Amino acid sequence: MNANDANWSPLVDAASLAAMLDADALRVVDARATASTAVRVVDARFSLADAQAGAAQYAAGHIPGAVYADLDRDLSDKRSVGHGRHPLPDSATFAATVGRWGIGPDTQVVVYDAAEGSMAAARLWWLLRLMGHRQVAVLDGGFAAWQQAGLPVATALVQPAALPPYPGQLDARQVASVDEVAMRLKHASGWLVDARANERFRGEVEPLDPVAGHVPGAVNRPFGLNVVGGRMRPADELRAELQQVIGAHDPAQVVLMCGSGVTACHLLLAMESAGLHGARIYADSWSGWISDGSRPVATGA
Repeated sequence: MNANDANWSPLVDAASLAAMLDADALRVVDARATASTAVRVVDARFSLADAQAGAAQYAAGHIPGAVYADLDRDLSDKRSVGHGRHPLPDSATFAATVGRWGIGPDTQVVVYDAAEGSMAAARLWWLLRLMGHRQVAVLDGGFAAWQQAGLPVATALVQPAALPPYPGQLDARQVASVDEVAMRLKHASGWLVDARANERFRGEVEPLDPVAGHVPGAVNRPFGLNVVGGRMRPADELRAELQQVIGAHDPAQVVLMCGSGVTACHLLLAMESAGLHGARIYADSWSGWISDGSRPVATGA
């Protein structure tokens, strides 16, 4: 698979990534990297339980040549109020960050995290697509798949030659607003899909947010159902199951959500992998919805 192939799948396996990285990249012994790198690998490992764990894991060992993206610092704007636990980053700030990673319009980007891409590789995949960057894929199986394949691991911190800010901006048209969600509450079910675990959706437990439950009318499709053994399930299986979830709705009319707009990106990745294109994400998600106590809350199945 050529790194500049415009027909790249949203997913790439470890063997294909290794084949694309040149011999020098696979033998990184220092932190040298250039802006001309055809493939930029980004490590997006993160833990909600310990915000420092991802950076520590990166320092302990990562795919050679990979830069590190922090969910809280790089992929969110924690200063934004009322938009959930992981508000979207400021567009100009994110464009500058992407350039600092050495990513330009022609760069093939591969993002990975600890496992199946839900924390927070798919989030970065989605954000880059919002910027208009299409040459981006998630490493199927994440860092675990890379290690299982016996491929090289580096510890050198990578500091690529920075590029100017990425020439694009986050496309708000691809993001569902709280006003749209509120307006569509009475629409036939299937248009709003919540990627959280069943027990959180039903309101039986809530380990992260102050209110339990879900947006009235939403249907539940836990993102964990998209994978088996840490890797994305076959496209035909996903398509059959996800089509049942959204029913007669056109995928482009579907809105995805979760707790804070992170694992919803994994559900979008599954839909795109299954050929169900065009769904959007309610980025504020549950934590943003409940920031206003006047909004309705449902519990149960």
